Amino acid sequence: MTDPNAQRGRGPARDAAVVVARDHDGQIALLSAYFPRHDGEFLFLPGGRREDDESPQECAERELREEAGITAARWRRLGAYAITLESTARIHLYEAQDLTLGPQELTPTEQDFKLSWWSMGDALAAADQGRFLLPAGPLALLLADRTT
Repeated sequence: MTDPNAQRGRGPARDAAVVVARDHDGQIALLSAYFPRHDGEFLFLPGGRREDDESPQECAERELREEAGITAARWRRLGAYAITLESTARIHLYEAQDLTLGPQELTPTEQDFKLSWWSMGDALAAADQGRFLLPAGPLALLLADRTT
């Protein structure tokens, strides 16, 4: 079966991962950046596309380390969902705990990513207010909050 994205000239679909990183006080690591195409600053969880040789959790671990400068000793899978109906790619959601903080390893396109720590209640309120651009972050937050 051919990938619908490849048929449109976009290359094969790649899975992605998103991480709810929760510190020992229950605070959630959120990133923010200005997105000119959407004319605003939005919140998002660390995450991104899988590289060819990575498992979904390895992707989550790498993205958390690169974007937020965080490594985690405990991981919990929250689920996996289709990115769109037209793609075979899935987004894998994780919760990370027992965190160690280090430097962010941002690429040139990520240089304006700002890390901040939010309570789960405030993060969920921000999702309710439309402050997240993409749906995977709010979904991951809801699943992590529900299963605490």
